[in-house]
Amino acid sequence: MAQLPAPKGRGAAFNPPSRFEPRHLEPDPEAIIREETPYRVPTTILEDHTRSALARNDSPDIPFNFGLNPYRGCEHGCAYCYARTYHEYLGFSAGLDFETKIVVKRDIARLLEQTLRRPSWEPQPISLSGVTDPYQPLERRLRLTRACLDVLLRYRNPVVIVTKNALIRRDLDLLAEMARQELVLVWISVTSLKPDITARLEPRTARPALRLKTIEALSRAGVPVGVLAAPIIPGLTDEELPAILEAAARAGARWAGYTLLRLPGAVREIFLDALRRHFPERYDRVVRRLEAMRGPTLNDTRAGRRLHGSGQEADLLAQLFHLTCRRLGLNRTRPVLRTDRFRRDGAQLSLFEQERP
Repeated sequence: MAQLPAPKGRGAAFNPPSRFEPRHLEPDPEAIIREETPYRVPTTILEDHTRSALARNDSPDIPFNFGLNPYRGCEHGCAYCYARTYHEYLGFSAGLDFETKIVVKRDIARLLEQTLRRPSWEPQPISLSGVTDPYQPLERRLRLTRACLDVLLRYRNPVVIVTKNALIRRDLDLLAEMARQELVLVWISVTSLKPDITARLEPRTARPALRLKTIEALSRAGVPVGVLAAPIIPGLTDEELPAILEAAARAGARWAGYTLLRLPGAVREIFLDALRRHFPERYDRVVRRLEAMRGPTLNDTRAGRRLHGSGQEADLLAQLFHLTCRRLGLNRTRPVLRTDRFRRDGAQLSLFEQERP
């Protein structure tokens, strides 16, 4: 396929074939190039009529049993996102479809409340979200994540939030109350401190400086917050790891983690295309370094190696991370998430009950 110009504000430039679909539509590159206006692909909202709120996790590498996903697909459009392959199960492509065809669960807060009310539910931390970002751009209008937080607060069920969007600051009122009851932990993902890298590989996310300000705002509000240097792209962003941790610690992060880039399925083609377009001078170096840490497929799915890779270079990266955390005082304690305050009937209303969307 001829190389297409990247659509404005999107991480992927095309739709690779889905492994589950027998047919695939190839756009005409010349027709796109002839467009008088910048090539754009609008976002389409699709309804998910699922009857369950939580998705069970059985991976030994992931420290939670249940994920809560208000959205499937993500407008952030990160070129490296491992969750892109999940869109293929919906009959879409992992490419442009993943970031332009967003499936929303409008009834998710009610479904969550049904789950928490059941006698079979055992109070435990829930990951928000287990797949795509719960604070992606659509959340500003749909407020599904906020509705879920209100339910979790009323039932006093703990939650772990992972996001790279500053929109989470909108919900500081709920988060601060949850923090007072030891019910929340927030991780802010920082891939790079360089705006040109995030603008090209994560086109619709908050820029690095704003993510650090978000860590600061959460910390000042008393919300336990950590930083995820994720994913580390060897040959492109790995040299920034100490600087990312230092900046996050100064902003108020108390914990840190990292993951190494992995490229499952169609994500490999999407990311390598973006790398070739945006950072051609780094292409060979990134691929060579990633092969040393991930193997020839650039993706190692073995338990214990999926998150951090293997080999000498992966070991050196791990040492750098742990030494830097020790120097900065990160990870000195374990986050506390209480389950003993859970109320099955949700009778203890939050102070913000009247603000429910």
